Amino acid sequence: MKDKVKSNNKGAKKNRRGRRGLFIGLGVFLVVVGIFLVWYTNHMHYDIEAHEYYDVETLQSEGRSYDQSSVVYMTNDISPEGLDKIYEALDVTPSGKVAIKLSTGEAGNPNHLDPKLIKNLVQSVDGTIVECNTAYSGSKRIETEMHMQVAKDHGFTEIADVDIMDRDGYMKIPVEGGTNLDENWVGKNLANYDYVIVLSHFKGHPMAGFGGALKNISIGIASSEGKTRIHTGGVFSKPPITLGSLLTNQDVFTESMAEAAKSVSDYEENGQNIVYISVMNNMSIDCDCVSKPTEVDMHDIGILASTDPVALDQACIDLVFRAKDGQSLQNRILDKNGLHILTHAEAIGFGTRVYEMINVDENESATENESDSATESAKE
Repeated sequence: MKDKVKSNNKGAKKNRRGRRGLFIGLGVFLVVVGIFLVWYTNHMHYDIEAHEYYDVETLQSEGRSYDQSSVVYMTNDISPEGLDKIYEALDVTPSGKVAIKLSTGEAGNPNHLDPKLIKNLVQSVDGTIVECNTAYSGSKRIETEMHMQVAKDHGFTEIADVDIMDRDGYMKIPVEGGTNLDENWVGKNLANYDYVIVLSHFKGHPMAGFGGALKNISIGIASSEGKTRIHTGGVFSKPPITLGSLLTNQDVFTESMAEAAKSVSDYEENGQNIVYISVMNNMSIDCDCVSKPTEVDMHDIGILASTDPVALDQACIDLVFRAKDGQSLQNRILDKNGLHILTHAEAIGFGTRVYEMINVDENESATENESDSATESAKE
């Protein structure tokens, strides 16, 4: 009987020690989770930058000063002829092997650039369409063979050769003046081209707020590993980007895009061998990397071009904020603090947000009127 009582006492003490250990373990776990949540909340916080217009006319009317400005050309004509016209306005003559950097679009996406729209321009410069593989789970373009199939399905292989530039790996190019990146891992085959025409479809983006010229040469020209580094501020390099993105501050991500974009421009002879064209049509709040994007709820605007991608993206954003039906896209841009990429680009000495808009349609009309007047005068 005594032995049984002793055995019960020992069992009770053991149970109490077990419960005590469980409570201590649970307490430690809760403290660790609490510390992580505090760190995560502080780490992930970012302040939303308000939108302001940066066209020269508005700055002058509001008395806002600026040091420099870039020229942005625009046409409302979204057609092969309009694209040719806006390209001609840039007054550039590419030499050597020309790359046409665009997004082939995720399988099933209906909003990517139409090959029929860009065919004349691409073939007129004997261009090769270039892309790099993606870095997110579920993508049909994360491997070269699948990516080429998507490019074929979307009609791009019918108008030009297509080169997935990181099919044989990546090369590292330096990032000058960056605060998050010191090098950018880009598709290895970028070295095979002498000139780059960046042909972007301007639209929203679920992570960056918007996708335009800067995103096209940063995320777009980065290899899968390079994309992961940009998404995570240089911390991770192994795709997919899911975990790293969850641990990366939004501003660090957009800053890294600006830094990567600058490195590509620097690589192209400090911007001398690269120009930018953005098509503002089919503007969903989601990017072309989404297979089933949110339905488009705003009107098409036009085609814009510049030698300065920062000014070009700013001009596109300003047009979205001037659009009466642009509320959804405006909200997407602001919610993701998308404007920060422009702020940071300027801060590291890459481009300017200030621009002078030249509408080539108006110039064409003025030229035609002058020609008609001259003809009438000659008749008299």
